Amino acid sequence: MLDWLRRDAARPARGRDVAAPLIKVAGQDLPLVIRRLPQARRMTLRLVATGGGNGAEVRISMPRWGHASEALAFAHARADWLAEQMARLPARQSVTPGGMLPYRGTPLRLAHDPAHPRRPRVGDGALWLGGPTEGLEARLRRWLMAEAKVLLAQDLAHYAALAGRPLPTLALSSARARWGSCSSAGIVRINWRLVLAPDRVRRSVVAHEVAHLVHFDHSADFHALLARLFEGDVAEANRWLKREGRSLYAWFG
Repeated sequence: MLDWLRRDAARPARGRDVAAPLIKVAGQDLPLVIRRLPQARRMTLRLVATGGGNGAEVRISMPRWGHASEALAFAHARADWLAEQMARLPARQSVTPGGMLPYRGTPLRLAHDPAHPRRPRVGDGALWLGGPTEGLEARLRRWLMAEAKVLLAQDLAHYAALAGRPLPTLALSSARARWGSCSSAGIVRINWRLVLAPDRVRRSVVAHEVAHLVHFDHSADFHALLARLFEGDVAEANRWLKREGRSLYAWFG
């Protein structure tokens, strides 16, 4: 494997390598994804939950000139830390009738009755779903993404108006490493799973990205604008994401 890695290291590609080697973490073989970035000055390591069969992958960012064999050694040297992170990953949650699902920060009971309309409906502490049991999770995911798009569009319009900026383009994201992003072209991407989080948390992420439309950095001016835009406690919302954010990826993997 190392011979293949050394040959691959000669290619100064940006982004993922064509194929990912495997590294054993807590008895499980996980993909090791290497990203060579022009701005990187050192190697950084993360364990990221995924929707694949492995449930997680190890990600290393490194300078363009770095050797992939060095990245593999770097990951092996931190195997104990990776095992600790694996133990903290939330277990995959199944969508089952009678079970619970968070929606806008509130746990709802999944009430399924084939005689009900297929379109989900929230009421009386439950999320009511109709139609056959087959495809239930896929239908619920599509509904949640549609709900997220409506809510995020409203949030985006609100904060863009406060910031005095034209309404940017909204795109839903399924990224595993970030909750939102803002491109230089003015496209705001927000993770759709934030529809599972409390409203204040979702809105704090949108306000953050709108502030980037004005200040494309994390300067004092950026933070001052964010504090003016967001009606809640930014630090508290960030703490919620740090504490609970991983649990959102346990759903619809």
